[in-house]
Amino acid sequence: MFVLATIGAAALYLLFIWLLSAAASAWLAERKGYGERVGLFFGLILSAIGFLIVLLLPGRPGSTWKVEGPLPNPGARRPLGVPALGPVSASDGPETLGPALEVPDAPPTPDLPARTDAPTSDSPPRPDGSQGGDDAPPAG
Repeated sequence: MFVLATIGAAALYLLFIWLLSAAASAWLAERKGYGERVGLFFGLILSAIGFLIVLLLPGRPGSTWKVEGPLPNPGARRPLGVPALGPVSASDGPETLGPALEVPDAPPTPDLPARTDAPTSDSPPRPDGSQGGDDAPPAG
C-alpha cells in the first residue's frame, strides 16, 4: 500500500534547517542594517547558503552590528545611570538611578480616598430633577 502522507525524518530535518536559516538570516540582516526582508529572502530562497551569504555581507555604518558588535550584549541595555556590575546602593544618591527607577529613600505617596458610589451634593442634577445614584429608576 502506498501512503502519501508520511514524510521521512530527513525531510523533517531539512524543513527545520530551512526555517531556522530563514529566521537567522532575517535577524542577522536586520542587525547588519539591511532590513529583515533581505535576510528573509536569502534564507527562504537559498536556505543555509543564503544564511552564509548574509553572514558575509558587511555591516552598514551606524547599524547595530557596527555599534554593538557581532553578538548582542544584554548588559548594554541597562537603565540610565545603573552601573555595569552589581546593584545600585542607596548611598550612591538619586543621581545614579535612571528616570524609571524609584529613589529608595523617597517618602511614600499618599493613599487616595476610597471611591464611593453614593451621590454627592456637588454632582449636577439630572434632567428629571433627581439627585440619586445610578440605581434610581428612570422617570416615567
